[in-house]
Amino acid sequence: MSEQPPAEAGFHPSFHARSTPTRPALVLAESGRSVTYEELEARSNKVANFFRAQGLQRGDAVAIFLENHPRYLEIVWGAQRAGLVFIAVSSRLSASELGYILKDSGAKLIVSSSFAVSLLATVPVDLPRWFFDVYTGLWGDLDAALDWQSSEVIVDQAPGIDMPYSSGTTGMPKGIRRPLPDIQPLGAPDTLVKLAKGLFGFGPGTVYLSPAPLYHAAPLRWSMTVQALGGTVVLMEKFDPVRALVAIERYRVTHSQWVPTHFVRLLKLPPEDRSAFDLSSHKLAVHAAAPCPVEVKRAMLDWWGPIIHEYYSSSEGVGFTAVGPGEWQTKPGTVGKPVHGIVHVLDEDGQELPAGKDGVIYFETPTKVAYHNDPEKTASAHNDRGWFTLDDIGHVDEDGYLYLTDRRSFMIISGGVNIYPQEIENRLVIHPMVADVAVIGVPDEEMGEKVLAVVQLAPGAKPADRMADELDAWCRAELSSVKVPRKFDFVEELPREPTGKLLKGRLRDMYKTHSSR
Repeated sequence: MSEQPPAEAGFHPSFHARSTPTRPALVLAESGRSVTYEELEARSNKVANFFRAQGLQRGDAVAIFLENHPRYLEIVWGAQRAGLVFIAVSSRLSASELGYILKDSGAKLIVSSSFAVSLLATVPVDLPRWFFDVYTGLWGDLDAALDWQSSEVIVDQAPGIDMPYSSGTTGMPKGIRRPLPDIQPLGAPDTLVKLAKGLFGFGPGTVYLSPAPLYHAAPLRWSMTVQALGGTVVLMEKFDPVRALVAIERYRVTHSQWVPTHFVRLLKLPPEDRSAFDLSSHKLAVHAAAPCPVEVKRAMLDWWGPIIHEYYSSSEGVGFTAVGPGEWQTKPGTVGKPVHGIVHVLDEDGQELPAGKDGVIYFETPTKVAYHNDPEKTASAHNDRGWFTLDDIGHVDEDGYLYLTDRRSFMIISGGVNIYPQEIENRLVIHPMVADVAVIGVPDEEMGEKVLAVVQLAPGAKPADRMADELDAWCRAELSSVKVPRKFDFVEELPREPTGKLLKGRLRDMYKTHSSR
């Protein structure tokens, strides 16, 4: 990985295939298998020609239902240069959820692999016209089909775009539809490329560790951004804290991206594991996706040094705030100031709130976004001034720094008091015997709702009945009595996406169903 591309390069892998053809575009962290830019260019062109051969035209949709597969990014780039709307579908979906997305998106083709054979057989809708298995040739072998395709650029090449589906915190997931880019050079920089280059120093020399599934918007978009800039993506098949540290040392990783759950799991490693690896190449780590407990981030800064940056954004891409390690240490808990869009904090009547007051966060932004086939959700996400909300609660301070409190839909109302679970979760997760935690509201005849903590204990923890008393005291030492959970339930594992996103809606539904029996 010592080959250095020229300082000036275009913002698309095709440019780097010409200037640095043998540079790795992708490395599989576990096996070390690599794909050069020359190989990525040839294969993505074959994929684009294949899509055209199947009758797909600009604006058509294709679904990609894969694990973190070595072919994932070349399939995505092939769809992008064919002008398609590509839908990276979560590999953790049920058959009914997958069927809903395939029907809702109007996907004309699905690319999947052997991991999904049994699930696809039970999907309750007709599958798209073609299904190609990149491994076994179940319905059609993609490798065999590509052998017949040209590696030359298609004549009508034009940029496509992704359409991620929300994780379905409430109700079925919704497609986040943005307009297709204008027909322009494929390498024209978009907002994320500009931010990655300008804010975080991504460039041709970047070696980027991606520990999360590519079906999630952030890992996919950031991995594509690294390749657009000529860097190398080091892709983990599945996150493991020790293997992540191994990958940083082995591949001399310079940049990485995480979610707070990754940090928690890294910090739970024994001291001998944490100190066993050479992390000196690691110049910048960026995290997002959920509020990070202040003590967790402080501990990571103590370990990795002042290299940890944070941003707040969304799959919708309507706004972006960022904060560096130095700023954060003077403003602990902040997710930064806006660098794309203008932040507004409004009360329930739509009035702007003063500094320090919690309210609903809106972004004023030129970015246009709609929820696919759901005009009501699109309308409800905008106010009468056209500002967009992700339904998060927070405030800005007197210096314009944004702080997140929680999602509005997660708020617990107990005895008329608004309680935000995030603060309670942040306190509990730093207890040494807690591996993971979720705080939810459950029905209560007297109070309307009561606070319940669902806890996954770390190996070697005390029995659950003794831990309940210990965790109660742990909470009372820092939280007001109204926020202390009235009950602690202990489970083997909490429902989380591999991205680290807690499936809190599923958890609440489970307890609601249980309490109604």
